[in-house]
Amino acid sequence: MLFISSTDLLILAGIAFGTWFAHGYIKERRENPNNLPPPPGPKGYPIIGSLFSYPRYKAWLEYDKWFKIYGDIIYFKVFGQGFLILGSLERVYDIFERRSSNYADRPRMVMMDWDYVFAFQRYGVRWRRHRRHFHDHFHPNVVSRYQPIQIDTARAFVRKLVESPDKFKHHIRYAFADSILQTVYGMSAEENESFVEHAEATLEGMAAAGNPGAYLVDIFPIMKIIPEWFPGAEWKRQANVWRYINSIVANSLWNMVKERVEAGTAKPCIATAMMENLPDDGSPESKEEEVVRREACANGFIGGADTTASTLTSFFMAMALHPEVQKKAQAELDQVLGGRLPEFADRPNLPYINAVIKETGRWQPVAPLAATHMNPKSDEYNGYYIPKDTYIIGNAWTILHDSELYKDPFIYNPERFLKNGELDSSVRDPTIATFGFGRRICPGRFFSDGSVFATIASVLAVFDIKPSLDENGKEIEIKPDMSDGLLSYPEPFECRIIPRSKEAEQLIRNSVFMT
Repeated sequence: MLFISSTDLLILAGIAFGTWFAHGYIKERRENPNNLPPPPGPKGYPIIGSLFSYPRYKAWLEYDKWFKIYGDIIYFKVFGQGFLILGSLERVYDIFERRSSNYADRPRMVMMDWDYVFAFQRYGVRWRRHRRHFHDHFHPNVVSRYQPIQIDTARAFVRKLVESPDKFKHHIRYAFADSILQTVYGMSAEENESFVEHAEATLEGMAAAGNPGAYLVDIFPIMKIIPEWFPGAEWKRQANVWRYINSIVANSLWNMVKERVEAGTAKPCIATAMMENLPDDGSPESKEEEVVRREACANGFIGGADTTASTLTSFFMAMALHPEVQKKAQAELDQVLGGRLPEFADRPNLPYINAVIKETGRWQPVAPLAATHMNPKSDEYNGYYIPKDTYIIGNAWTILHDSELYKDPFIYNPERFLKNGELDSSVRDPTIATFGFGRRICPGRFFSDGSVFATIASVLAVFDIKPSLDENGKEIEIKPDMSDGLLSYPEPFECRIIPRSKEAEQLIRNSVFMT
């Protein structure tokens, strides 16, 4: 029987680590023949790198501080994994646009099974197929066909607000879930409440685990072999729960629509359109094509419902904090609408409302760090060496709070986007950062923008939004704080949502569906 002492194990571990370290060092020297330095960054230590500096909570705020120390491009390592953080529009454009062919990949996300979400898929043929199917139904030349659904959803939303304004956050979530479910699957949120709950659980997981390094298993994939029962393996149990929920979100509604198509009861929607010309010869190719289209539909919900809901919640917070903005928006609506609810045809005549939409997205971005990119090949940039497989993050929050782009960036001020009563094209549109960067920019942004317009215009036409009152009738202070995570949401707050007049309340109750 072979006996190995603890000393022998330490020696073997040291040899293994030394071999791994030497291999990495030799490989890096070979790929960096000019011996260029990496970009500046926080101090690192052997093996662990900058582990003690690596921000774990609201990292975008810590990175923003680092930019003031190291400049607008920062590099550091944690356990050998490189991170490159970009803190200006110039750096983001250089890396994600001008060099997009080498910076459009994604890190492998081990913590959750997100392979069906093309926002997290590796760059390649499979991603392009998913995105093409999605783009066919959400590009700017076709999203106008969904406007009747978006107006219907907005009107149903204001009717629910007048009945139970204290549940406005719940109504926001269900309004956008309903809009996207009708568009993609021809079904309502009310008949699929369990699906909405499952989708929200998926998005909660995405918010918690979507930034690489949030869980050590992303840096050390070998940790996947740890069994669930192992002490300290709560992350493994949570990951399995998320994977189970993801399988439901990816498959259930597509299968329901498929059954309705066969029964002749399906409503026209994106899913039925994708099924119409689907090959049905039973071949592996046809089965794979169905999987791609099914997952493209699932992306429709995952990519839009909760992110749009976060934007609308921020809007309610902003209006309660800034009554002067609310009054100007309402004055414009009153002048244009003349006592009716808004339509999409009114949008060109509502520059202040459009400015409110832009400012809400800029003020509190839903994805302050966007989604992480990765480079499959090493690169040289501005005299710096960027190793292959570096995690590259564009700090959207910093860009959208850059005082050179936006004066007084921490103040909520829609008028920054206006000049002489019209939208000012010289001011950078916040979509430069709110929907991601380069080839991986969110393709659902046009649908989301339409939903946000329909809802904001409808709400301001008929409601006043004010802070809640305490037992003494004094307004309760609202702090504009956002949560941590890949997807950021306003921290809990309450507000009063009151019909502007008896006529407004009657207008709400008499609103009718368009479709």
